[in-house]
Amino acid sequence: METHFESNPLIDRLPKHLKQFIKPQVYEDYTPINQAVWRYVMRKNVDYLSKVAHESYLDGLKKTGLEVDNIPNMYGMNRILKEIGWAAVAVDGFIPPNAFMEFQAYNVLVIASDIRQLEHIEYTPAPDIIHEGAGHAPIIANPEYAEYLRRFGEIGCKAISSSRDYEMYEAIRLLSILKEAEGTPEDEIQKAEDQVAYLQNNMGELSEMSRIRNLHWWTVEYGLIGTPENPKIYGAGLLSSIGESAWCMTDQVKKIPYDISAADQSFDITQPQPQLYVTPDFAHLSLVLEEFANTMAIRTGGPKGVQKLIDSKTLGTIELSTGLQISGVFTNVIEHNGKSIYIQTTGETALSYRNKELVGHGTNSHKDGFGSPIGMLKGINLAIEDMSPRDLRAYDIYEAEKVTLEFEGNITVSGEIITGSRNLQGEIILISFKNCTVKHNDTVLFQPEWGIYDMAVGKKVISAFSGPADVNSFDMIDHVPSSHTIKAKKSPEREELEQLYLNIRQVRNNKTALMSIEKTFEMLKQNHPNDWLLSLEIIELAHKTNDQALLEQVIIHLEKVKTQRPQVSNLINDGLELIFESQAV
Repeated sequence: METHFESNPLIDRLPKHLKQFIKPQVYEDYTPINQAVWRYVMRKNVDYLSKVAHESYLDGLKKTGLEVDNIPNMYGMNRILKEIGWAAVAVDGFIPPNAFMEFQAYNVLVIASDIRQLEHIEYTPAPDIIHEGAGHAPIIANPEYAEYLRRFGEIGCKAISSSRDYEMYEAIRLLSILKEAEGTPEDEIQKAEDQVAYLQNNMGELSEMSRIRNLHWWTVEYGLIGTPENPKIYGAGLLSSIGESAWCMTDQVKKIPYDISAADQSFDITQPQPQLYVTPDFAHLSLVLEEFANTMAIRTGGPKGVQKLIDSKTLGTIELSTGLQISGVFTNVIEHNGKSIYIQTTGETALSYRNKELVGHGTNSHKDGFGSPIGMLKGINLAIEDMSPRDLRAYDIYEAEKVTLEFEGNITVSGEIITGSRNLQGEIILISFKNCTVKHNDTVLFQPEWGIYDMAVGKKVISAFSGPADVNSFDMIDHVPSSHTIKAKKSPEREELEQLYLNIRQVRNNKTALMSIEKTFEMLKQNHPNDWLLSLEIIELAHKTNDQALLEQVIIHLEKVKTQRPQVSNLINDGLELIFESQAV
């Protein structure tokens, strides 16, 4: 099924497996209450964050085309983001971490296009357009930070996950959906919370993906900048939470200088954060990211890197010293003296060089897996890849020769050489045999009746990373999450309340209203006595027109609401403060 969305050149170059997550933003689906929620949060944020956010925030709001009064339209955002070298796409809630980061690598901002309920106006564990649009988008107008975000995506999408990571992602996604949906039974939420807690306590050793997600959380989502004594906010989770942006500035939240140790500090997405990390500047973020990348299998390779791929049980790639890349699901590695001497994949496998699939070595050619020795020949100090044509001839590594190659660790390859493939430097990277038998000691790893044997050439594994070398080698259109966000329920009562909100919105925008402000308030007070946000919008209009009689009536009503619903008292007080003390907003 073709997905339609506003595009620009950055979106056009996305690979298909990322485009599967994109959904159209149906702007008409945003209700008047949704618009009022956006407006309240943005008015509050712009007023408060102008004092505590990094200086890039307010400037970024203008540069990214975000308006205080209206939920952003993705079409308009894309036109403006194009000016700073970025794009935006809409998705349905959380998407898998590798995909989220890969979007960033392409300079594409992922925006969950749903918006939180009025009841969750201060904070929601589910990603929404307030979090993504008002949180992430403004800061990427800062060039240093934008490059950090892109680079983070580039490195992060190659991080190797454990088999438990995807379970955790699905569990958190489901919990966020259930918590955001209205009327979810408490026992369902409890069950989802218990599952998240169980996984958090049984993850085993943290994977690369878990650790780099921690870095992402403590910087991109919940980062502070400056000094621990005088921090400013830049993390999107803080910028989009009117509750936590204030809470994080108190002494109750510990401020820690940001360094690589943050990779081992886990987080609870459902709770306010008890500690936050402070970077001195955006450049420091990139230094820590590179320090972490130096610990990843993509840079260290070796047996540990191969083992990480085996443990992940998902599609990954190893790169050999010749540049040959093997992509598949790795299931076995044979080691000798601390080195990988044989690797094995199961199922569809592709061979590439410089992230480009080798002709004739796609998944059709290697549909049942791939295995190959790695390393040096026994008793010979010269690696095959380093042999000159004369050396190859001397060791009978030559077309049409029958040869037995004995590798260190007792791997033997016996067969008739058909041909070889070379890289751009002229090094042999692949040798094809017929009538070939491969053994490890007495264990047969490949036998002649299986067909042509393609042997990879390389002294060692220099890199291992998540995903394929060439994204076109595999059909990856199968990673859409199993759960879906739940839309707000419709009822006659809700429809009437939406109409009252629409009426006040029309009045504020100098458009034809269905009824007077006074009549709107009477219906609100009579039929929806627990609602508080529309009363604030009515007070704002009454204050603007100096209608003291109406103003007093609504304030008296809100005092009753505060008594009946003490949990919204602070929201009401903050709204009143905005109206009476911050008219410049």
